[in-house]
Amino acid sequence: RCRGRGGGRLQHTRSDGARNNKPVESLHTESFVPPRKIPVACVQARAADRYDFQTRWPAILALTEEAARGGARLIVLPEGTVPAYVLGEEPVDASELEGAARDLAHVAASHGATIVYGGARVVDGHTFNAANALGPDGSDLGFAAKQFLWHFDRRWFGAGTTLDPIDTPVGRVGLLVCADGRIPTIARTLVERGAEVLVMPTAWVTSGRDPAALENIQADLMACVRARENGVPFVAANKCGVELQSVAYCGKSAIVAADGAFVARAPQEAECVISGEIEIGAPPRSHSSALSVDVETRRRMRSFGSSMPPRYLRIAFTPAREPADVARFAKLAVQSDADLLVTPGKAAEHFEELGLVSLSSIEPTSARIMRAAGTSVGLVGERVLENPEGLVSARLDLVDLFVALVEDASATETVALARTRGAELRAYLIVCGRDGARAFAVDPDGAVVAGTYGDYRLAGFGYDRDRAAATTVAPYTDVLRGLASAAEIRGRVRKKAPAQVG
Repeated sequence: RCRGRGGGRLQHTRSDGARNNKPVESLHTESFVPPRKIPVACVQARAADRYDFQTRWPAILALTEEAARGGARLIVLPEGTVPAYVLGEEPVDASELEGAARDLAHVAASHGATIVYGGARVVDGHTFNAANALGPDGSDLGFAAKQFLWHFDRRWFGAGTTLDPIDTPVGRVGLLVCADGRIPTIARTLVERGAEVLVMPTAWVTSGRDPAALENIQADLMACVRARENGVPFVAANKCGVELQSVAYCGKSAIVAADGAFVARAPQEAECVISGEIEIGAPPRSHSSALSVDVETRRRMRSFGSSMPPRYLRIAFTPAREPADVARFAKLAVQSDADLLVTPGKAAEHFEELGLVSLSSIEPTSARIMRAAGTSVGLVGERVLENPEGLVSARLDLVDLFVALVEDASATETVALARTRGAELRAYLIVCGRDGARAFAVDPDGAVVAGTYGDYRLAGFGYDRDRAAATTVAPYTDVLRGLASAAEIRGRVRKKAPAQVG
């Protein structure tokens, strides 16, 4: 078995199916509880078709028992474990769901573990893609319904509409399901509402571009970013293998510490249990600065002449700071037919044929909109970039080009953060180091498309507005709609209980 190296509720119901509307107070309003270490485990189960569930279930249950016997107090199983991720057109069998819940409740009660598992959940005739929580006495603690439905999820699942953590014996748990992890404000709201750990049953799929290195941006980047930006551990259990010969999973179940480091990580193909220890109860990370578009700026953005922003721009960028160096690179940028130059410094002269974005006045908490080369550009400091909601409001106002000034653009954590922001917002992002050593650009797919290094001091790429406008990342799955939905739910949460952080 695989072992670790370390030793939202979006829809919350009681076990009788009734909605639990008990207010959830933020951690910041409670008396201080010292941080504590919790042994946790993920069951990475091999995928099976829905109609093979009864055949596969004993093996999955045995893995769960193994995790419990190993001492895990929190055990997480993948999305759609019961009965499968791809349900098809036939209604789920209620007796099958109930039987699996009883089996897992028996394991929980026998070993004193809290179990979170992914499975269909039927409430008032509506079927949800749920993360279900069982207490160490076998009781039903509630569930989170997946909010950001992915592709064909919509065919058989309803979307969750609330964001509240669940109180469990191991701590206050923020539950989210798979694609919910791609919307930064879902996890952020759960943490603001007091979640001490983020727990995600998931079905991370892969395109199989390279069978030797199965890819998924959540598994490879976002899970660690979610933990680090919120300052709480993140636990995600995924499947491996293939379902219905048409849905492939990348494995890589992960236990991530609050600083974004892997505590344990599963391989891509093995059915196994990973385990490790996380620390929960420390104050979550707070954020105070975000970029938003005020009414006057929004009016100006929509009234610059009567022309649409350009569809395509050639953007050059340099980490150079000295005015003479910036002027020299500006001339080279003009020669290379660039429309815009981004730099941490100031130019010693003006170039009529070239727009200039200077970050010389940007501080870590700075956030403002400027106009350059006919398009709106969001300029932010490092603290704003690190904020899960730092760029969301501006992106919802259709800003799709951002420039950030950070201390060290070469840091692995900075690159992962920038790639995550580009992908989750479907936006372009240029990052420049304050030390003048490195600058790089990320596209709406979260790929680094250009970057400086060594003596290579002027790089460039093509900004394509149509690519940023392509916010539908899977059929019927639109990133901007997901961000807007989370913002609406977040707003309702704030009306009930104002955020205690940020």
